Amino acid sequence: MKIVPAIDLRGGHCVALTQGDPDQETQYDGDPVARARSFADAGAKLLHVVDLDGAFGTGENRKAIGEICAAVDIPVEVGGGLRSDDDVRSVLRSGASFVVLGTMLIEDPETSRKLIDEFGEKIVAGVDARGVHVAIRGWKSTSPLGRDPFVRELAKWGLQRIVFTEIERDGTGTGYDVEALASVASLTPMRVTASGGAKTIDDVHALIAGVPPNVDMAIVGRALYDGTMNLAEAIASLSSPPPSA
Repeated sequence: MKIVPAIDLRGGHCVALTQGDPDQETQYDGDPVARARSFADAGAKLLHVVDLDGAFGTGENRKAIGEICAAVDIPVEVGGGLRSDDDVRSVLRSGASFVVLGTMLIEDPETSRKLIDEFGEKIVAGVDARGVHVAIRGWKSTSPLGRDPFVRELAKWGLQRIVFTEIERDGTGTGYDVEALASVASLTPMRVTASGGAKTIDDVHALIAGVPPNVDMAIVGRALYDGTMNLAEAIASLSSPPPSA
C-alpha cells in the first residue's frame, strides 16, 4: 500500500473540505509548491492534486498545477474540472503524469473512451459516491448511474485504475469506508486508490486488512495538514516487514 498525499487547490491555496462542501473549508498556510516539495522529500512516490475551482466551475488553478509538476521529480496526478479533450491535453502538457476524469466519463463517454485509447494508463477514473449513487459536477449533482454498474462499465473501457471516494467520509477523519472499497474492488481487476477519511496510520492499516490486494494506494489529505499523520513515518511503517510471530 502506497500513501499518496493530496493537494486540494482553491483560490491558489491548499484547502480541505468536509464531505466536499465548499462552505466547510479549512485553508492552510504555505505555498502549494512548497507543500509538494515537502511531500516528495518525505518519500511520497506520487502526488494527487485536485483543482477544486475547476470542479466547482468557479475558475482554475492551472498555473499552480504546472508549477507543482515542475517542482518535483515524482509523478503528479491531476483531477478536478477536466471535462473536455482540450482540458486533458492542457494538463498533460503542464507536466501531469496522470489525469483523473469523473464527470466527463458520464457526460461525454465517447471522448473519454478516445482519450483512454490514446493515453492508456495516463487516464484514471474518479468514482465519487454517496452510498450506491455516483456524484458528479464537484459532487453537487447525482448521476442516474449506480456506483457498481458504473465501475463494471469502466472496466470494459480499458482503464487500469480508479480513485474511489466515499463522499460521506471525505475530510471527516473517520477512516476509509473499507466495506465500500472492498465491494468496489471485488467488481473489477482494475487497481483501486482509496480516498476519503484517513486521520491516522491506523486507518491505513485497517484499510490494508479489509480490502483485496488490487486496492494498492491510499490518498491522505487533511491528516497530513492537521498533523495527525506524519508522512515520512507512515511511509516507513508501511515499508517495514511485519513482526515475526
